[in-house]
Amino acid sequence: MPLTPTQENELLDFMQNDPVYAKYYDELVILLETGLRISELCGLTPADLNFEKRFVNVDHQLLRSTEDGYYIEAPKTESGFRQVPMSAAAYEAFERVLKKRRDGRCIKVDGYKDFLFLNRDGLPKTAVNYDAMFKCLAKKYNKCHKEPLPDVMTPHTMRHTFCTRMANAGMNPKALQYIMGHANIVMTLNYYAHATFHSAQEEMERLQAKAKTTTEAKPETAAENAEETKAA
Repeated sequence: MPLTPTQENELLDFMQNDPVYAKYYDELVILLETGLRISELCGLTPADLNFEKRFVNVDHQLLRSTEDGYYIEAPKTESGFRQVPMSAAAYEAFERVLKKRRDGRCIKVDGYKDFLFLNRDGLPKTAVNYDAMFKCLAKKYNKCHKEPLPDVMTPHTMRHTFCTRMANAGMNPKALQYIMGHANIVMTLNYYAHATFHSAQEEMERLQAKAKTTTEAKPETAAENAEETKAA
């Protein structure tokens, strides 16, 4: 279940001012502004960031297993290879991450190194680190907010929230499919189904206002044409 716009804003405000979770603020902003899968976020290195053209290059993900340790995996489908645009908020968050980034252990995983997000031991973070963080974050947040966060709070909730927000804003489904890296457009269209009554009502009002503006403009245009004809 995605976050509501109110939950999204209040969660970011909470994290920014919390002594424990402030250090995760930029990571959350990036997830909410890009829709990246958590394994894609974990695999990012400075080489994947293009600040000049403002996009994140996605062509690999970082995973870890008990048996094999860290390993790199390519996207499962061709659509997973993509360049995700950086919003202004994501751009600024990445700049802060690079500025604050400390040197970690000299670890290379299948040719990749200098990962952006490190744990307290200086090793690259993986999904399990974020799963634990989100669970504790939601518990602390809910203690001091009337509207609780969704029962299941994981990194995927942020991806879900991004996609739903873009769908509700009217983004072209094919453009959103590309950004999300969905292999099938049906996967993307399913997010449009998460539109709420309020978003549907707002859309109806927007279309009605647009129609009204168009109708009112027509008589004015006709009157102007008549005046021009008389003057001629």
